[in-house]
Amino acid sequence: MLPCTGRIDEALLLKAFEKGADGVMVIGCLEGDCHYVNGNIRARARVERVYRILEQIAIGPERIRMYNLSAGEGAKFAAFTNEFVDQVEKLGPSPINLARKGKTEAP
Repeated sequence: MLPCTGRIDEALLLKAFEKGADGVMVIGCLEGDCHYVNGNIRARARVERVYRILEQIAIGPERIRMYNLSAGEGAKFAAFTNEFVDQVEKLGPSPINLARKGKTEAP
């Protein structure tokens, strides 16, 4: 657990993919409303760097996404989560998971 998305670093996000995640979703507080002033802005910059890394190493940048929500936006959280899960399911297993299983393409 992290007290703020601003504590997330690129290595932690990439580690999730290394450990088998097919997608990673980061949820931060609304911009301008961060208890730690600009933690969510730092997190967005880090997520964007990982997005570019995933693009360069052909894992797929669409496998990571960041959203900014307030604690009272449960319906929005559910909608964003469902949308992201649908997207990741359409993409299929990450190339890392396929390589572990000795496959080269998603089914």
